[in-house]
Amino acid sequence: MAYSAVQNRRNSVGVMVGNVMVGGGAPVVVQSMTNTDTADIDGTVKQVYDLAQAGSELVRVTVDKEEAAAAVPHIREKLDAMGCDVPLVGDFHYIGHTLLRDHPACAEALAKYRINPGNVGFREKQDRNFSMMIEKAVEFDKPVRIGVNWGSLDQALLTKLMDENAKLDEPVDARLVMHEAMVQSGVGSAKRAEELGLGHDKIIISAKVSEVQDLIACYRMIAERCDYALHLGLTEAGMGSKGIVASTAGLSVLLQEGIGDTIRISLTPEPGGDRTREVIVGQEILQTMGIRSFAPMVIACPGCGRTTSTVFQELGQDIQGYIRERLPEWRGQYPGFETLQLAVMGCIVNGPGESKHADIGISLPGTGELPAAPVFIDGKKVKTLRGEDIADQFKVIVEDYVQNRWGDGASDAAE
Repeated sequence: MAYSAVQNRRNSVGVMVGNVMVGGGAPVVVQSMTNTDTADIDGTVKQVYDLAQAGSELVRVTVDKEEAAAAVPHIREKLDAMGCDVPLVGDFHYIGHTLLRDHPACAEALAKYRINPGNVGFREKQDRNFSMMIEKAVEFDKPVRIGVNWGSLDQALLTKLMDENAKLDEPVDARLVMHEAMVQSGVGSAKRAEELGLGHDKIIISAKVSEVQDLIACYRMIAERCDYALHLGLTEAGMGSKGIVASTAGLSVLLQEGIGDTIRISLTPEPGGDRTREVIVGQEILQTMGIRSFAPMVIACPGCGRTTSTVFQELGQDIQGYIRERLPEWRGQYPGFETLQLAVMGCIVNGPGESKHADIGISLPGTGELPAAPVFIDGKKVKTLRGEDIADQFKVIVEDYVQNRWGDGASDAAE
Protein backbone atom coordinates (compact mmCIF):
# COMPACT_ATOMS: atom_id res chain seq x y z
CA MET A 1 0.00 0.00 0.00
CA ALA A 2 1.31 3.47 -0.89
CA TYR A 3 2.30 5.80 1.91
CA SER A 4 -0.54 8.13 2.82
CA ALA A 5 -0.47 11.37 4.82
CA VAL A 6 -3.61 10.15 6.54
CA GLN A 7 -1.34 7.86 8.56
CA ASN A 8 0.30 10.90 10.16
CA ARG A 9 -2.58 13.35 10.50
CA ARG A 10 -2.10 16.26 12.84
CA ASN A 11 -4.07 15.86 16.07
CA SER A 12 -6.80 18.48 15.65
CA VAL A 13 -10.01 19.00 17.60
CA GLY A 14 -13.12 17.72 15.83
CA VAL A 15 -15.81 20.25 14.87
CA MET A 16 -19.33 19.19 13.87
CA VAL A 17 -20.62 21.32 10.98
CA GLY A 18 -24.20 20.22 10.48
CA ASN A 19 -23.86 16.52 9.75
CA VAL A 20 -20.19 16.69 8.78
CA MET A 21 -17.22 16.25 11.11
CA VAL A 22 -14.20 18.44 10.38
CA GLY A 23 -10.97 17.49 12.12
CA GLY A 24 -10.70 15.11 15.04
CA GLY A 25 -9.28 12.38 12.82
CA ALA A 26 -12.22 12.51 10.38
CA PRO A 27 -11.48 12.27 6.64
CA VAL A 28 -10.39 15.53 5.01
CA VAL A 29 -13.55 17.36 3.88
CA VAL A 30 -13.96 18.92 0.43
CA GLN A 31 -15.98 22.11 0.27
CA SER A 32 -16.92 24.80 -2.23
CA MET A 33 -18.66 28.17 -2.48
CA THR A 34 -21.43 29.52 -4.66
CA ASN A 35 -20.90 32.53 -6.92
CA THR A 36 -24.58 33.34 -7.28
CA ASP A 37 -26.31 36.31 -5.69
CA THR A 38 -27.64 34.63 -2.55
CA ALA A 39 -30.77 36.80 -2.80
CA ASP A 40 -31.51 34.81 -5.97
CA ILE A 41 -33.05 31.87 -4.13
CA ASP A 42 -33.68 29.56 -7.07
CA GLY A 43 -30.30 30.24 -8.69
CA THR A 44 -28.47 29.63 -5.43
CA VAL A 45 -30.44 26.47 -4.66
CA LYS A 46 -29.54 25.06 -8.07
CA GLN A 47 -25.85 25.79 -7.67
CA VAL A 48 -25.70 24.44 -4.12
CA TYR A 49 -27.45 21.29 -5.26
CA ASP A 50 -25.09 20.86 -8.22
CA LEU A 51 -22.05 21.34 -5.98
CA ALA A 52 -23.40 18.81 -3.48
CA GLN A 53 -24.10 16.33 -6.26
CA ALA A 54 -20.52 16.75 -7.45
CA GLY A 55 -19.34 15.85 -3.95
CA SER A 56 -18.98 19.13 -2.06
CA GLU A 57 -19.54 18.21 1.58
CA LEU A 58 -19.95 21.81 2.75
CA VAL A 59 -21.15 24.74 0.64
CA ARG A 60 -20.52 28.38 1.55
CA VAL A 61 -22.84 31.17 0.47
CA THR A 62 -22.27 34.92 0.59
CA VAL A 63 -24.35 36.74 3.19
CA ASP A 64 -23.54 40.37 2.46
CA LYS A 65 -26.86 42.21 2.58
CA GLU A 66 -30.36 42.11 4.04
CA GLU A 67 -31.83 40.36 1.01
CA ALA A 68 -29.22 37.62 1.15
CA ALA A 69 -29.76 37.01 4.86
CA ALA A 70 -33.51 36.87 4.33
CA ALA A 71 -33.06 34.33 1.51
CA VAL A 72 -30.94 31.83 3.45
CA PRO A 73 -33.81 30.11 5.36
CA HIS A 74 -35.74 29.66 2.12
CA ILE A 75 -32.66 28.22 0.41
CA ARG A 76 -32.31 25.74 3.25
CA GLU A 77 -35.98 24.77 3.05
CA LYS A 78 -35.84 24.17 -0.71
CA LEU A 79 -32.68 22.09 -0.43
CA ASP A 80 -34.23 19.97 2.32
CA ALA A 81 -37.30 19.41 0.15
CA MET A 82 -34.98 18.16 -2.61
CA GLY A 83 -33.35 15.70 -0.21
CA CYS A 84 -30.10 17.71 -0.20
CA ASP A 85 -28.80 17.96 3.37
CA VAL A 86 -25.42 19.56 2.59
CA PRO A 87 -24.53 22.02 5.38
CA LEU A 88 -24.61 25.70 4.42
CA VAL A 89 -21.88 28.05 5.64
CA GLY A 90 -22.53 31.79 5.79
CA ASP A 91 -19.72 34.05 4.57
CA PHE A 92 -19.91 37.35 6.50
CA HIS A 93 -18.00 40.58 5.97
CA TYR A 94 -18.34 44.13 7.31
CA ILE A 95 -21.98 43.97 8.49
CA GLY A 96 -22.20 40.34 9.56
CA HIS A 97 -22.91 41.34 13.14
CA THR A 98 -26.05 43.27 12.17
CA LEU A 99 -27.24 40.62 9.71
CA LEU A 100 -26.99 37.87 12.31
CA ARG A 101 -28.72 40.08 14.86
CA ASP A 102 -31.57 41.15 12.57
CA HIS A 103 -32.12 37.80 10.83
CA PRO A 104 -32.31 35.03 13.45
CA ALA A 105 -33.83 32.64 10.90
CA CYS A 106 -30.67 33.03 8.83
CA ALA A 107 -28.48 32.47 11.88
CA GLU A 108 -30.43 29.30 12.65
CA ALA A 109 -30.45 27.91 9.09
CA LEU A 110 -26.70 28.15 8.62
CA ALA A 111 -24.49 25.30 9.83
CA LYS A 112 -21.43 27.49 10.33
CA TYR A 113 -20.40 31.14 10.18
CA ARG A 114 -17.24 32.36 8.46
CA ILE A 115 -15.83 35.48 10.10
CA ASN A 116 -12.90 37.47 8.72
CA PRO A 117 -11.29 39.26 11.69
CA GLY A 118 -9.72 41.78 9.32
CA ASN A 119 -12.98 43.39 8.29
CA VAL A 120 -15.43 43.07 11.16
CA GLY A 121 -14.73 46.68 12.14
CA PHE A 122 -11.96 49.11 12.95
CA ARG A 123 -10.48 50.38 16.22
CA GLU A 124 -13.00 50.23 19.08
CA LYS A 125 -15.71 48.75 16.83
CA GLN A 126 -13.62 45.72 15.93
CA ASP A 127 -13.98 43.82 19.19
CA ARG A 128 -17.60 44.91 19.63
CA ASN A 129 -18.68 43.64 16.22
CA PHE A 130 -16.63 40.46 16.51
CA SER A 131 -18.15 39.81 19.92
CA MET A 132 -21.67 40.25 18.57
CA MET A 133 -21.06 37.59 15.93
CA ILE A 134 -19.52 35.15 18.37
CA GLU A 135 -22.39 35.69 20.78
CA LYS A 136 -24.82 34.71 18.02
CA ALA A 137 -22.77 31.61 17.29
CA VAL A 138 -22.98 30.68 20.97
CA GLU A 139 -26.72 31.44 21.08
CA PHE A 140 -27.49 29.23 18.08
CA ASP A 141 -24.82 26.63 18.91
CA LYS A 142 -22.96 27.11 15.63
CA PRO A 143 -19.27 26.61 14.85
CA VAL A 144 -17.22 29.45 13.38
CA ARG A 145 -14.38 29.59 10.91
CA ILE A 146 -11.94 32.35 11.74
CA GLY A 147 -10.97 33.11 8.15
CA VAL A 148 -7.90 35.33 7.92
CA ASN A 149 -7.05 36.63 4.45
CA TRP A 150 -3.93 38.52 3.48
CA GLY A 151 -5.96 40.78 1.22
CA SER A 152 -7.93 42.04 4.20
CA LEU A 153 -5.49 41.49 7.05
CA ASP A 154 -5.99 43.38 10.31
CA GLN A 155 -4.00 46.51 9.48
CA ALA A 156 -3.60 47.61 13.09
CA LEU A 157 -2.00 44.28 14.00
CA LEU A 158 0.18 44.28 10.89
CA THR A 159 1.35 47.85 11.53
CA LYS A 160 2.19 47.01 15.15
CA LEU A 161 4.28 44.00 14.14
CA MET A 162 6.01 45.94 11.36
CA ASP A 163 6.93 48.70 13.80
CA GLU A 164 8.29 46.19 16.29
CA ASN A 165 10.30 44.50 13.56
CA ALA A 166 11.77 47.82 12.40
CA LYS A 167 13.16 48.43 15.88
CA LEU A 168 15.09 45.17 15.95
CA ASP A 169 18.84 45.19 15.50
CA GLU A 170 18.35 42.72 12.65
CA PRO A 171 14.84 43.13 11.20
CA VAL A 172 13.44 40.13 9.38
CA ASP A 173 11.98 40.24 5.88
CA ALA A 174 8.61 42.01 5.72
CA ARG A 175 7.03 38.89 4.25
CA LEU A 176 7.86 36.96 7.40
CA VAL A 177 6.20 39.69 9.46
CA MET A 178 3.10 39.28 7.32
CA HIS A 179 3.14 35.54 8.04
CA GLU A 180 3.30 36.28 11.76
CA ALA A 181 0.42 38.74 11.49
CA MET A 182 -1.69 36.14 9.70
CA VAL A 183 -1.03 33.57 12.38
CA GLN A 184 -1.57 35.95 15.30
CA SER A 185 -4.81 37.22 13.79
CA GLY A 186 -6.21 33.72 13.37
CA VAL A 187 -5.06 32.16 16.63
CA GLY A 188 -5.67 35.34 18.64
CA SER A 189 -9.20 35.71 17.30
CA ALA A 190 -9.91 32.07 18.12
CA LYS A 191 -8.74 32.58 21.70
CA ARG A 192 -10.90 35.69 21.95
CA ALA A 193 -13.89 33.70 20.70
CA GLU A 194 -13.31 31.17 23.47
CA GLU A 195 -13.19 33.99 26.03
CA LEU A 196 -16.63 35.02 24.75
CA GLY A 197 -18.01 31.55 25.37
CA LEU A 198 -17.51 29.72 22.08
CA GLY A 199 -16.36 26.16 22.64
CA HIS A 200 -12.88 25.03 21.65
CA ASP A 201 -14.58 22.39 19.51
CA LYS A 202 -16.55 25.05 17.63
CA ILE A 203 -13.59 26.74 15.95
CA ILE A 204 -11.86 26.25 12.61
CA ILE A 205 -9.03 28.50 11.40
CA SER A 206 -7.91 29.40 7.89
CA ALA A 207 -5.11 31.65 6.67
CA LYS A 208 -5.72 32.35 2.98
CA VAL A 209 -2.95 33.74 0.77
CA SER A 210 -2.32 33.69 -2.98
CA GLU A 211 1.25 32.37 -3.13
CA VAL A 212 2.15 28.75 -2.54
CA GLN A 213 5.22 29.31 -0.35
CA ASP A 214 3.34 31.79 1.85
CA LEU A 215 0.52 29.28 2.23
CA ILE A 216 2.88 26.54 3.37
CA ALA A 217 4.73 28.84 5.78
CA CYS A 218 1.58 30.23 7.44
CA TYR A 219 -0.08 26.87 7.97
CA ARG A 220 3.06 25.27 9.35
CA MET A 221 3.23 28.07 11.91
CA ILE A 222 -0.44 27.74 12.84
CA ALA A 223 -0.18 23.97 13.14
CA GLU A 224 2.68 24.37 15.63
CA ARG A 225 0.78 26.81 17.83
CA CYS A 226 -2.70 25.30 18.19
CA ASP A 227 -4.85 22.21 17.76
CA TYR A 228 -7.80 23.91 16.08
CA ALA A 229 -9.12 22.26 12.92
CA LEU A 230 -7.65 23.92 9.82
CA HIS A 231 -9.23 24.84 6.49
CA LEU A 232 -6.75 24.91 3.59
CA GLY A 233 -6.83 26.79 0.32
CA LEU A 234 -5.33 29.57 -1.73
CA THR A 235 -7.51 32.64 -1.66
CA GLU A 236 -7.21 33.21 -5.40
CA ALA A 237 -5.76 30.14 -7.09
CA GLY A 238 -6.38 31.43 -10.62
CA MET A 239 -7.93 30.10 -13.82
CA GLY A 240 -7.52 26.77 -15.53
CA SER A 241 -4.28 24.86 -15.24
CA LYS A 242 -2.59 27.66 -13.25
CA GLY A 243 -5.16 27.44 -10.48
CA ILE A 244 -5.08 23.65 -10.43
CA VAL A 245 -1.28 23.48 -10.36
CA ALA A 246 -0.93 26.16 -7.66
CA SER A 247 -3.54 24.54 -5.43
CA THR A 248 -2.07 21.08 -5.89
CA ALA A 249 1.48 22.28 -5.20
CA GLY A 250 0.55 24.08 -1.98
CA LEU A 251 -2.05 21.76 -0.51
CA SER A 252 -0.15 18.56 -1.30
CA VAL A 253 2.85 19.63 0.77
CA LEU A 254 0.69 20.45 3.78
CA LEU A 255 -1.54 17.40 3.47
CA GLN A 256 1.49 15.15 3.20
CA GLU A 257 2.69 16.65 6.50
CA GLY A 258 -0.69 15.85 8.06
CA ILE A 259 -1.83 19.49 8.12
CA GLY A 260 -5.37 20.28 7.00
CA ASP A 261 -8.86 19.06 7.87
CA THR A 262 -10.95 20.60 5.10
CA ILE A 263 -9.99 22.05 1.72
CA ARG A 264 -11.34 24.30 -1.00
CA ILE A 265 -9.83 24.77 -4.46
CA SER A 266 -10.66 28.39 -5.31
CA LEU A 267 -10.62 28.20 -9.09
CA THR A 268 -11.69 31.14 -11.20
CA PRO A 269 -14.30 29.65 -13.55
CA GLU A 270 -14.39 30.42 -17.24
CA PRO A 271 -17.25 32.77 -18.18
CA GLY A 272 -20.32 30.59 -17.84
CA GLY A 273 -18.09 27.75 -16.69
CA ASP A 274 -19.00 24.88 -14.39
CA ARG A 275 -18.49 25.70 -10.71
CA THR A 276 -18.28 22.01 -9.84
CA ARG A 277 -14.83 21.78 -11.43
CA GLU A 278 -13.20 22.95 -8.21
CA VAL A 279 -14.91 20.17 -6.26
CA ILE A 280 -13.61 17.51 -8.64
CA VAL A 281 -10.08 18.95 -8.46
CA GLY A 282 -10.17 18.86 -4.66
CA GLN A 283 -11.33 15.26 -4.70
CA GLU A 284 -8.67 14.29 -7.22
CA ILE A 285 -5.90 15.85 -5.11
CA LEU A 286 -6.93 13.82 -2.08
CA GLN A 287 -7.49 10.64 -4.05
CA THR A 288 -4.27 10.88 -6.04
CA MET A 289 -2.37 11.28 -2.77
CA GLY A 290 -4.06 8.21 -1.31
CA ILE A 291 -5.82 10.17 1.45
CA ARG A 292 -9.45 9.58 0.43
CA SER A 293 -11.35 7.85 -2.34
CA PHE A 294 -14.26 9.63 -4.00
CA ALA A 295 -14.72 8.06 -7.41
CA PRO A 296 -13.21 5.30 -9.54
CA MET A 297 -9.88 6.38 -10.99
CA VAL A 298 -9.25 5.99 -14.70
CA ILE A 299 -5.56 5.49 -15.54
CA ALA A 300 -4.71 6.27 -19.16
CA CYS A 301 -1.43 6.44 -21.03
CA PRO A 302 -0.36 9.76 -22.59
CA GLY A 303 0.09 8.31 -26.05
CA CYS A 304 3.20 8.23 -28.24
CA GLY A 305 4.26 7.29 -31.77
CA ARG A 306 2.89 3.80 -31.17
CA THR A 307 -0.60 5.19 -30.57
CA THR A 308 -1.43 7.47 -33.48
CA SER A 309 -4.94 6.03 -33.41
CA THR A 310 -7.29 8.14 -31.27
CA VAL A 311 -9.37 5.14 -30.21
CA PHE A 312 -7.85 4.85 -26.73
CA GLN A 313 -8.21 8.61 -26.16
CA GLU A 314 -11.86 8.54 -27.13
CA LEU A 315 -12.43 5.44 -25.02
CA GLY A 316 -10.73 6.98 -21.99
CA GLN A 317 -12.79 10.15 -22.29
CA ASP A 318 -15.98 8.17 -22.77
CA ILE A 319 -15.34 5.95 -19.74
CA GLN A 320 -14.41 8.94 -17.55
CA GLY A 321 -17.68 10.64 -18.46
CA TYR A 322 -19.63 7.45 -17.87
CA ILE A 323 -18.15 7.09 -14.38
CA ARG A 324 -19.16 10.66 -13.51
CA GLU A 325 -22.70 10.05 -14.73
CA ARG A 326 -23.05 6.91 -12.61
CA LEU A 327 -21.61 8.40 -9.41
CA PRO A 328 -24.88 9.64 -7.84
CA GLU A 329 -26.56 6.23 -8.20
CA TRP A 330 -23.51 4.19 -7.27
CA ARG A 331 -22.98 6.25 -4.09
CA GLY A 332 -26.34 5.11 -2.78
CA GLN A 333 -26.12 1.47 -3.88
CA TYR A 334 -22.51 0.34 -3.72
CA PRO A 335 -20.52 1.47 -0.67
CA GLY A 336 -16.81 1.17 -1.35
CA PHE A 337 -17.02 1.46 -5.14
CA GLU A 338 -14.90 4.63 -4.89
CA THR A 339 -11.75 2.54 -4.73
CA LEU A 340 -12.31 1.02 -8.17
CA GLN A 341 -9.33 1.48 -10.53
CA LEU A 342 -9.68 1.32 -14.30
CA ALA A 343 -6.90 1.37 -16.91
CA VAL A 344 -7.43 2.45 -20.51
CA MET A 345 -4.17 1.87 -22.36
CA GLY A 346 -3.18 2.60 -25.93
CA CYS A 347 -0.83 -0.16 -27.08
CA ILE A 348 0.73 -3.54 -26.30
CA VAL A 349 4.00 -2.26 -24.76
CA ASN A 350 2.82 -1.20 -21.32
CA GLY A 351 -0.89 -1.76 -21.81
CA PRO A 352 -1.24 -5.37 -20.62
CA GLY A 353 0.98 -4.80 -17.59
CA GLU A 354 -0.83 -1.65 -16.48
CA SER A 355 -4.18 -3.31 -17.11
CA LYS A 356 -3.23 -6.22 -14.85
CA HIS A 357 -2.45 -3.81 -12.00
CA ALA A 358 -5.91 -2.23 -12.22
CA ASP A 359 -9.18 -3.81 -11.13
CA ILE A 360 -10.33 -3.65 -14.73
CA GLY A 361 -8.04 -2.80 -17.62
CA ILE A 362 -8.31 -2.62 -21.37
CA SER A 363 -5.35 -2.48 -23.72
CA LEU A 364 -5.79 -1.32 -27.29
CA PRO A 365 -3.41 -2.47 -30.03
CA GLY A 366 -1.85 0.84 -30.96
CA THR A 367 -1.24 2.16 -34.48
CA GLY A 368 -2.82 1.05 -37.70
CA GLU A 369 -4.70 -1.95 -36.40
CA LEU A 370 -8.37 -2.72 -36.13
CA PRO A 371 -9.50 -2.36 -32.51
CA ALA A 372 -9.01 -5.70 -30.77
CA ALA A 373 -8.69 -4.98 -27.09
CA PRO A 374 -7.91 -7.57 -24.41
CA VAL A 375 -9.67 -6.95 -21.09
CA PHE A 376 -8.11 -7.85 -17.74
CA ILE A 377 -10.11 -8.24 -14.54
CA ASP A 378 -8.30 -8.59 -11.22
CA GLY A 379 -5.05 -9.27 -13.07
CA LYS A 380 -6.37 -11.96 -15.41
CA LYS A 381 -7.25 -11.71 -19.09
CA VAL A 382 -10.95 -12.54 -19.44
CA LYS A 383 -11.87 -11.60 -23.01
CA THR A 384 -11.00 -9.56 -26.07
CA LEU A 385 -13.36 -6.85 -27.30
CA ARG A 386 -13.78 -6.13 -31.00
CA GLY A 387 -16.01 -4.01 -33.15
CA GLU A 388 -17.29 -0.46 -33.29
CA ASP A 389 -18.96 -0.56 -29.87
CA ILE A 390 -15.98 -1.40 -27.66
CA ALA A 391 -16.86 1.47 -25.30
CA ASP A 392 -20.38 0.13 -24.71
CA GLN A 393 -19.05 -3.38 -24.21
CA PHE A 394 -16.51 -2.13 -21.69
CA LYS A 395 -19.18 -0.17 -19.78
CA VAL A 396 -21.19 -3.37 -19.36
CA ILE A 397 -18.11 -5.06 -17.91
CA VAL A 398 -17.56 -2.17 -15.48
CA GLU A 399 -21.23 -2.16 -14.43
CA ASP A 400 -21.18 -5.91 -13.81
CA TYR A 401 -17.97 -5.67 -11.79
CA VAL A 402 -19.31 -2.89 -9.56
CA GLN A 403 -22.54 -4.78 -8.91
CA ASN A 404 -20.81 -8.08 -8.21
CA ARG A 405 -18.08 -6.66 -5.99
CA TRP A 406 -20.00 -4.03 -4.01
CA GLY A 407 -23.62 -4.97 -4.56
CA ASP A 408 -25.67 -8.07 -3.95
CA GLY A 409 -24.08 -9.95 -6.84
CA ALA A 410 -27.06 -9.60 -9.18
CA SER A 411 -26.06 -8.34 -12.59
CA ASP A 412 -28.61 -6.93 -14.99
CA ALA A 413 -26.34 -4.44 -16.78
CA ALA A 414 -26.48 -6.42 -20.02
CA GLU A 415 -30.25 -6.83 -20.03
